[in-house]
This record gives sequence, C-alpha cells and structure tokens, in this order.
Amino acid sequence: MKTPKATLEVRLPWEISADEIAAILAGSHSNPFAVLGVHKSGDAYVARCFIAGAEEVTAMALDGSVIGELSRQHPDGFFAGQVSLTKLQPVRYRARRGDAEWAVTDPYSFGPVLGPMDDYYVREGSHLRLFDKMGAHWIKHEGAQGIHFAVWAPNAQRVSVVGDFNGWDGRRHVMRFRSGAGIWEIFAPDVPTDVAYKFEIRGHDGVLLPLKADPFARRSELRPKTASVAASELLQEWDDEAHLKHWSETDKRRQPISIYEVHAGSWQRRDDSTFLSWDELASRLIPYCVDMGFTHIEFLPITEHPYDPSWGYQTTGLYAPTARFGEPEGFARFVNGCHKVGLGVILDWVPAHFPTDEHGLGWFDGTALYEHEDPRKGFHPDWNTAIYNFGRTEVISYLVNNALYWAEKFHLDGLRVDAVASMLYLDYSRKHGEWIPNEYGGNENLEAVRFLQNMNTRIYAEHPGVMTIAEESTSWPKVSQPVHEGGLGFGFKWNMGFMHDTLSYMSREPIHRKHHHNELTFGLLYAYSENFVLPLSHDEVVHGKGSLIAKMPGDDWQKFANLRAYYAFMWGYPGKKLLFMGQEFAQWSEWNEATSLDWNLLQYRMHEGMRRLVRDLNFTYRSKPALHARDCEGDGFEWLIADDHENSVFAWLRKAPGEKPVAVICNLTPVYRENYTVRLPIEGRWREILNTDADIYGGSGKGNGGRVQAVNAGGNIAASITLPPLATIMLEPEN
Repeated sequence: MKTPKATLEVRLPWEISADEIAAILAGSHSNPFAVLGVHKSGDAYVARCFIAGAEEVTAMALDGSVIGELSRQHPDGFFAGQVSLTKLQPVRYRARRGDAEWAVTDPYSFGPVLGPMDDYYVREGSHLRLFDKMGAHWIKHEGAQGIHFAVWAPNAQRVSVVGDFNGWDGRRHVMRFRSGAGIWEIFAPDVPTDVAYKFEIRGHDGVLLPLKADPFARRSELRPKTASVAASELLQEWDDEAHLKHWSETDKRRQPISIYEVHAGSWQRRDDSTFLSWDELASRLIPYCVDMGFTHIEFLPITEHPYDPSWGYQTTGLYAPTARFGEPEGFARFVNGCHKVGLGVILDWVPAHFPTDEHGLGWFDGTALYEHEDPRKGFHPDWNTAIYNFGRTEVISYLVNNALYWAEKFHLDGLRVDAVASMLYLDYSRKHGEWIPNEYGGNENLEAVRFLQNMNTRIYAEHPGVMTIAEESTSWPKVSQPVHEGGLGFGFKWNMGFMHDTLSYMSREPIHRKHHHNELTFGLLYAYSENFVLPLSHDEVVHGKGSLIAKMPGDDWQKFANLRAYYAFMWGYPGKKLLFMGQEFAQWSEWNEATSLDWNLLQYRMHEGMRRLVRDLNFTYRSKPALHARDCEGDGFEWLIADDHENSVFAWLRKAPGEKPVAVICNLTPVYRENYTVRLPIEGRWREILNTDADIYGGSGKGNGGRVQAVNAGGNIAASITLPPLATIMLEPEN
C-alpha cells in the first residue's frame, strides 16, 4: 500500500507566515520594513499593512486612485493583497469598520530620508548638521507631507515613535534601523507639527524601557509633562546684521563687556506669580538692560528641564528652549529684539552632566549610551547626575552640534560653559579609589579636553562672532588660549579667584582689612594669565550665602558704602564684568528662584542710588577705552599705590594706547581722608568722573569738587586728594 504524498501548502504572493504576522502585531518584528508596505513579488506588486480596528482595507495611490482590495490576514488588523502598480511607490489605505471610514498613508511604503553620507559623517564624528537630520522634522518626502523622525539607539532591539498621532501604540510606527550609524528613522506621513511624541525602545535584552524623550527635540511639553513636541522649522526674520557683523569683526578682548546674569523665571513675574512669556520679558528686560548700560544678558540655562529648583542646570532637552516661557519662536524674537538695540545674549550651557530622569538620556537604549557604564567615570556625586562619555564620537557630535545649533538657529552671542573643572579632572569631588586614572596615570580627563578643544574650534570657525566662556575654578593652564597653542580654546574664563578673594576682603570689618591687604593685590599677579570675566554671579547669593549687600560689614550706611566702593573697584579692575540680577539695586534677601526680585526696594533712596551707580559704572566703563580696551593685557594696568596697608587705600592707573588714562582710587575704611597724596602720570587738572560717595548714589557727598590738581614737584607728579569714607573715585586728565 502506497503512502499518500503530503499536501503542499500553496502560499499566495502577499501571504507571510503566522509567526511574522504575530511579530508585527506584537511590535517585536526586527525589520517591519521587510514585511509591511509595498514589495515586488515576481512581476507583481503586493501591499501589506497593520491597521488596528479595521475590517476592510482598500489600497490607493497618493493621487487617490484605487489600486487594490486587501484581504484580512488576522482579525487584529493585518491586511495583505496584490496591488496594481508598475513601480514601488508610496500608498494610502482607506480603512473601514462598520460605518466608520478613515485614511492611513503607509509609512512603510516610503524610502529612507537619511543617506549613506549621513551614515559616514555620523560614524566619523564630522557631521555638523545633525540638528537638521536628527529628531523630528516636518518635510515633504516622495510626494507626501509629514514628520521625519530619527534617533540614535545602536543597541536597541526595536525602536518605535509613539505619540498623539498613533494613540501611543508602539506597533504602528516601528522605525527602520540604519546599522552603519546606529540610527533609527521613519517618515510618518500626514503627521502634523505640534504633536507630542516619545520613543518606545526595546533594549537589546528585549526589555521594554520607559518612554524616552527625543534627545534632539527642538520643543518640549511644559513640566510636569515630559514628551517632546514635533516643532515646525524655526521661522524668524532677523534684523541683526549690523550686530553680528560688529562682533564677528572685532577683538572681543578689547571691547567693553558688561554682563547682566538673569534667571528668566524670577527676574520678574506676572501679578499672579506665573512666568512672563519671552515677549513679555522682551518688553521689560531689554529696555531695562539698555538703560542700565549692560552689553550682554546671560541667561541661566533655558534649555528644557523638569525641576525648577535646578535652575536649568539639570537639563533633559539640550535643543529645546523650555516651554515655561512659550514657544521657541518667542526666544528667537527675544534675541532679535536684543540685537536690534545692541545687546548680546549669552546662554549658560551644560555639557558637564545630565540628570537621570527616566525619560532622559540615562541608559537610553538599555545600555550606557550617553554616559559611562562605570560610575567611577560616569557619575557626579555632587549633583547625583550622569557624566557624558566624552570618549564616544557620537556623544561628542551630539554636544558640538548643540553648540552650533544655538549659534546658528538662535543667533546667540555666546555660551558660558558650566562646571568645566568637573569635566577636566577625573578625580573631581572624588576620594581615592573612586576614580580611574587616565592612560598615563594622571587625573586629567583627556577625552573631555579633546571635546572642549573640538567644540571651541568648531564654533569659532563656523561663528566667529560667538564667544565661549569657561566657568573653571582651578589653575588649569591656557583655558582661554587658542587650541593650536595648546589651550582649551575658550574666549574667556570666569575669574573665580577674584570673586573669592575680594568678597573675603570686603566682608571683613574695615579695622581688620589692613591685615588682609594682599587679598586685593594678589589677583594682579595672575590677572593676565587668561582672558578673564569678573563674576559676581548667582552662586554667591544662594545656599545660605545671603545677598551681596548682606555680606558687607557695618551698619546699613556702611553696608551700602562698602558695596558701592566694591562695585567701582571691580569696574575699574582689569577684566570683563558680570553681575547677577538684583544685586544692582542691593536686594537684601537671598535669591529665590520661585519669586520675583524685590523691585519695590527701588522706592528707597539707598537702593535706587545703588542702581544709579551700577548704571553709571557701566556707561563710564563703556565710554572710557582706558577702562576696557586692555582688560586682558598687562600694559593696560599700573599700580599707583599698592602697599598702604595701614589706611587700606589702593590706587592704580588704567591705560590704552592713544587714550586718556583713568586713575582708580579706593579708600576702604570709613575714615575721611584729606590731603592724601597720589602719584599721577600727567600734571594739570584731573576731572573726578565718578565718586561712589556722591549724594545721588546715597553717599555722604564728600569729594574733590569735581577736580584735583596734579603738580610736578622735583620731577614727581602728584595730587593732593580728598578720599571719601568707604568710597572709590575715578579721575581722568582734562586735557
């Protein structure tokens, strides 16, 4: 008896195995583009789709013509069938369920947007337009309009984009993997802008991770929500050609730079204590800074961050202006408004660390992707944050591109780079055994050094008008020297030593200052080792440190007199200037990010007097080249009196080639001194161009009647001067 032959299963061209269908429906298929969409099968073309809830599906070309009816292969909504096409092309489906009917354009019928050159430049680390390729971009692709999504997750088993447009269903837009670059991408047709989205990532071990915000998102939801938002391309009619031209052609070291440091959320607030929008800030903050004579506004980080008390320093969205103050276009309008009146805008930038919020960069694809896996290299004990892996090409590209993004898209004038010291030292804030030495056995983070040099080289090459400023608190050499000379390449460095020493001196009772005279003279030993910014920043008025006025000794009158003398000391000292908001009118209370500054204090004479002084200091500094043109060069400074310990008097000369010199004289005791002899370089009358003891500033009105006479006696030129108590005066020759 013959054994009957096994019946051969005949599979139609569009049919696939039940296992593959199950994988598509579960969202676990490793390559849905090989199954879904339009495919050639012999001489015919077939289409397959997954449309949850559909009972019938008709396939159409993008022009609306019907090209076939698809049959349901699975009751959950998997359809397949032959279509009348002569070439591969995008298709659209008309889905029906009962009386309901809706259209779906098939994302799997579109080809990739990124190309092999993108892969090449990403691998090489030389791609300088990642912000135009990664993230979410509204584009027209192969005849359809929609959003192109791209994200780097090389170790993921599967990545989907989920959002309002697909019911947050990770099966609907599983992305195409570009193995050469580790990037996942998909073009989602018909998806509009302004929709919320995240990435659903299944790690290499198959575990589904918490939904991740887009690292390249250019807009985010307002906290406590954490999704990214598909923003349209930034459209801004810029009116700042003259401003950008000036700063790109000038030597910034020889320009007056006086920076007003601002926390956008607490400078001022609405009457109901909510945040001002960027447009509201523009109408108030810009005129205020112009009137006050500041040249730049420096914002504490305005990139997206989940936690208000972090002040923006724990950012989860480096490419997105925070939603707290409105849409990105509002910030662009703010910058444009600043530039139209000659104000620069500097952004605090944080490439040193990032928070470990589950929607952020931490363990992004289930592995230590942006950070180090070893906590001895990848964790900040001070801030409970992760450290970027500066040895990874893609991470460096992410950060360098971000610096370029802010300069190009928002026309920023500068980046103040936060916590540089923590980047430079592998043992920063760590005990023995808690860090790993570099390849030479040292504590220098050579990868971070190369990153900073790369970043500075790129940004100065692409945007010569931009300046980078390092917050670096150690004696690391050549922070603000060019990379080709072995430096880190920053334009400027915060002078933390100046801040520390001078505040230490000024907080002492005047009777004790004679024993600490060197705290004000020591800084001149290194004043020209870097291009310095003198910072009286937010760091000095938080965490129990009190405000600047509260640090000053004595009764109220002496506190104000001390602070006025200190400000004039600083504005006469070599280096660019930075003052944190509220300190210009001597706010008593410590800064609180949750409330507005105490603007009501300006109704009082002493506070208004302090504001007037800072205003006049700015305009004096800007109008007198001797006070700014050689801020970073030793030939612009000369001691006149450096050793009068007993009287706590200091005097020096500020100079610039071809310009009148300015003499700065400080009497830092409450003793009124008459007939005090000061050597001057030019005989004749010198004009008193500023006196912090003037009545208009809240002082006692002591001074020199506006003039002093320098007399040549035996070849020594000197003037007999009246020194007001706790005051600084500035003199300039009349001729």
